[in-house]
Amino acid sequence: MPQATVHLLRHGEVYNPDGILYGRLPEFHLSERGREMAKMLADHFAARVAQGANIVYLVASPLTRAQETALPTSQALDLEIHTEPRIIEAENHFEGLKAHLSEFIKPKHWREYRNPLRPSWGESYQDQVARMRAAVEDARLKAIELGGDGAEAILVSHQLPIYATRLSAEGRPLWHDPRKRECTLTSLTSLVFDDGKVARVEYSEPAAVLLPGAAKTPGA
Repeated sequence: MPQATVHLLRHGEVYNPDGILYGRLPEFHLSERGREMAKMLADHFAARVAQGANIVYLVASPLTRAQETALPTSQALDLEIHTEPRIIEAENHFEGLKAHLSEFIKPKHWREYRNPLRPSWGESYQDQVARMRAAVEDARLKAIELGGDGAEAILVSHQLPIYATRLSAEGRPLWHDPRKRECTLTSLTSLVFDDGKVARVEYSEPAAVLLPGAAKTPGA
């Protein structure tokens, strides 16, 4: 069976001066730094293609920040952006609130913490992984259809769904400390497939030079 790689690309920095946990809220656009990050990723992919990489399929979450992150890559590689609802951000009870401890510890929210292993305050990790893995599998097959052996696809998604998918692919527990996720803005979590199965997971940060000073809103 042909080999293929599916890159899970986290979106760039969002303009969010009020520090809102924006979740699935519409119209949260990339910041100026976020646009620079997206351009740097496009240059990264273009350089890889120039060196022989066979990147043939581009997919993005329907949320604005993901679409805007995908746009420079679409232009650089002359690829259409395919919108995929299954790779959207996770549902979250705290969506729309300021991402501050003083808000999260209010008594009205206490019942949401009854099962942090699920987690009870939002979409379960298992549900996130199920929809993400289904989208990844479809992207893998589409990449092979378009590009044959060694083809690659890019899926622009969000931190938590990407990281949960990585944990699942590596056979690790899905419960984790959100502060310790290895999934920075515009990072790549690459699932390398061989014989239809994940042979390894690779992680890289092509826009690492732009990370100092970037926003660190939890779950963003």
